[in-house]
Amino acid sequence: MLKFWKKKPVDETKAAEKSVDGGAEDITQEVPTEAPDASQAPIDLAVTAELPIMPAQGPDMPIDLAITEEREVDPRLLEPAPETAELPMKKSWRDRLSGSGLAKGLGGLFARNPKLDEDLLDALETCLITADVGITASTDIVEELRKRVAKREFADADALLGALRTRLVDLLKPVEKPLDISAHTPFVLLMVGVNGVGKTTTIGKIARRFLHQERSLMLAAGDTFRAAAVEQLQTWGQRNGVHVISQASGADSASVIFDAYQAARARKVDLLIADTAGRLHTQSGLMDELGKIRRVLGKIDGNAPHEVLMVIDGTTGQNAIAQVRHFREAIGVTGLVVTKLDGTAKGGVVFALAREFGLPIRYIGLGEGAEDLRAFNAQAFVDGLLPASLAKITTSN
Repeated sequence: MLKFWKKKPVDETKAAEKSVDGGAEDITQEVPTEAPDASQAPIDLAVTAELPIMPAQGPDMPIDLAITEEREVDPRLLEPAPETAELPMKKSWRDRLSGSGLAKGLGGLFARNPKLDEDLLDALETCLITADVGITASTDIVEELRKRVAKREFADADALLGALRTRLVDLLKPVEKPLDISAHTPFVLLMVGVNGVGKTTTIGKIARRFLHQERSLMLAAGDTFRAAAVEQLQTWGQRNGVHVISQASGADSASVIFDAYQAARARKVDLLIADTAGRLHTQSGLMDELGKIRRVLGKIDGNAPHEVLMVIDGTTGQNAIAQVRHFREAIGVTGLVVTKLDGTAKGGVVFALAREFGLPIRYIGLGEGAEDLRAFNAQAFVDGLLPASLAKITTSN
């Protein structure tokens, strides 16, 4: 059971205690009776209440190094967790992806036990294109299969499906690169994306993952244009013992993140996750602001931010290509998160992004729960899209 108590300020050379959350089963927090009721509620990334704003320290102000909370760790969580550790997933990849357009299209196509001929190849190409895989990528994949069909390499349509699986996994394998925060302390993770992609909620889920790995972290409320974004981070931070640096609505985003980086360095936390306001890639003024954030952080560390993670809405389709292109030019995107793949998304945009940019896909969102943000796994993703009967097919082709 996690317990909290007050503690006097520690020497500034000591690191903040690392927060631990998650595990094989939910852990309930016990707090003093005077603590806010919100800290006892189950984790909910939605905004549920207006909370006071925690002022930033400011670049010329002393940083308060007092540690106000210390946790007694449940013995079940004392074993170190590897960086690839996952929160328990309630449903499988296939359960989450089976409703996508690509999964339905491929399932319907091969469920009919089609004849191995030109009509099947044409139908396959149409299925890939309409599922947002992209014209170029779809054509390349089908042309390669067409040549192998001409050489009589496949005994039937099932063998063709096995070869398709191999080709799709090969396309995604180069972008299967887990996020590694060990190179810098603190590691600065800057979150960017257009409006409405679920960026702030994704921050909460990523933070939950690293707490599960026993990493200390801090959040910076750099989205100063949407008041609910600050409240959302504050709510999540209070319920999980995570410090959130923020200023009043309308404050300069670069200043907030600068202050947060100074505080994170002083406390020697493992990870600083900085939120930014959602913006359309066509809004040149707001895009220029991202460049300012990089320049301001560069005054402290020329390598910061160490990761610029762009959140993509999986239902966006081919428009995601234009979004990534513009954000990469403005801020230098180094990784992607593709969300909402469990709903109406067609699913193929992941292949299009991999082929067009080759940027690491760090995570994909397969549901609303914290455990549904998964480290990207090329094989699991492809298998989740293809018919379940493929498990019985030999994929040696």
